[in-house]
Amino acid sequence: MTISLAKKQSVSLTKESNGGLTAITLGVGWDVAKKKGFFAAFTSGGDIDLDASAILFDGNRQTIDAVWFGQLKSKDGSVRHSGDNLTGEGDGDDESIVIDLQRLPATVETIVLTVNSFRGQTFDKVENAFGRVVDNRTGRELARFDISDSGPHTGIILASLSRAGGEWTFKALGERAGGRTVHELAGPAAHLI
Repeated sequence: MTISLAKKQSVSLTKESNGGLTAITLGVGWDVAKKKGFFAAFTSGGDIDLDASAILFDGNRQTIDAVWFGQLKSKDGSVRHSGDNLTGEGDGDDESIVIDLQRLPATVETIVLTVNSFRGQTFDKVENAFGRVVDNRTGRELARFDISDSGPHTGIILASLSRAGGEWTFKALGERAGGRTVHELAGPAAHLI
């Protein structure tokens, strides 16, 4: 059974997976908001190009690495990005990031998942956005965070994945941000962990 999280809630992924957690996928999906009003039926909703990214931090909140559409895998290869979805079309995950927890360097204590609009499109043009965690061994969705926070921001610091004492915890953050690139979101993300 999937754990549905609200903003600021967290869940132990280690416990939810019954201790066999070796690799996970962080998936992000969204739809273009439907236009409203008289002319809505005559116009297209357009495309929304959001970009999911993972920022890897050490215990001192210093950025170690970042995985995004411009760098599809971490320097050590333990974190891999699915590639850039330019439209948000289709069902399920629009972009995903696979993390091999066994290969992840011990210096990485937190991974922050962010979503930004490189083109500057705002989240008031997005609906049905979500972030989720899937156990790659079983294919089971462990946790989901539905994002209902629309507005004029171009980025969101979605969630964090942290390691402590051999356990992995996923926390829904849902903080609005003004950045249009992963590099612009790294500073605000560090303040949230």
